[in-house]
Amino acid sequence: MKPKVALVHDWLVTDAGAEKVLRAILDIYPHADIFSLVDFLSDEERTTVLNGKHAKTSFIQKLPFAKKHFRNYLPFFPLAIESLDVSAYDLVISSSWAVAKGVKTAKNQLHISYCYTPIRYAWDLYDEYTANLRQPKKFLVEQTLKYIKKWDFNTAHRVDYFLADSKFVANRIKNSYNRESEVVYPPVDTYNFALCEEKESFYLTASRLVPYKKTKLIVEAFNEMPTKKLFVIGDGEEYESIKNIAKENVHILGYQDKKTMIKYMQRAKAFVYAAIEDFGIVPIEALACGTPVVALNDGGTEETIEEGINGVHFNHQTKESIMDAIHRFENMNFNYKQISESADSYNEERFKREMRGFIEEKLITNLNRF
Repeated sequence: MKPKVALVHDWLVTDAGAEKVLRAILDIYPHADIFSLVDFLSDEERTTVLNGKHAKTSFIQKLPFAKKHFRNYLPFFPLAIESLDVSAYDLVISSSWAVAKGVKTAKNQLHISYCYTPIRYAWDLYDEYTANLRQPKKFLVEQTLKYIKKWDFNTAHRVDYFLADSKFVANRIKNSYNRESEVVYPPVDTYNFALCEEKESFYLTASRLVPYKKTKLIVEAFNEMPTKKLFVIGDGEEYESIKNIAKENVHILGYQDKKTMIKYMQRAKAFVYAAIEDFGIVPIEALACGTPVVALNDGGTEETIEEGINGVHFNHQTKESIMDAIHRFENMNFNYKQISESADSYNEERFKREMRGFIEEKLITNLNRF
């Protein structure tokens, strides 16, 4: 008898890395019901992410201005996720980087949480989120984040088994929740991001243009290297400020569709990435194209980028460190086919196989408990 499955995702507003994982889990359990704080996917995204399905949402979905400003209801997120009724399901899989793992389950249910990270803004990025706020907003945000952090820790026991998307995140789960986890790397589209051995002379970076991605830092580094061309793909709150500081050798392309992204990734001399990522799907997409990656030696890219094999590391989030890495890179030779092969271990079929194997094993264990 097949288990009745509920997939609980934090929120559905775009097609990003976590949504690619959700879609792969949905491929394993196509009849699963989906739950989320809100679901504001476009028709195109709904087809791509949810195969046309709609999520069962919380009360936040219907609050004023929620479509554009649902994050302003952060203090209500714990209550909202707890309001989702998943009592009719045998297996609950939470896809969580915020509050999804706090969904309420009963003792006879199996709850497996695929954790991208414990809540960043309540744990490791607390100071960054609160440093530049003015009173009284600073006080309100600080109190909210302290409440969220306490709730997040106290609800970790609701999860029977944690899966982490990297060793880096497994360590954070241990440090934050005092819980063990098994690593299952997320799925990467290594089929469409295909090998191209004909490289051009430009560098590429691509991400959401938000502060923690450190795209502005990469642009500042290339501003100091006028003979090296950089293309920047992405959109976000830092778009205008990045565009304003970019010199003639730095080209800000804004948002680009997947087809265009692949073309640039395949032809780039190297892909540059400066964020501390929990895993980092985009650098692996670059590797799949046979493109070496110049990345920070921290977080997920510390695990996936091998010095001199498929890329080059830099140790500090400074423009000087990035510039040094670029100069070292240009004195090295890489085997593009070998680089592409290094991405194969992160493909979608591997993810589905590992997820299915882990879940089925735990389902048997859970049945034997009762």
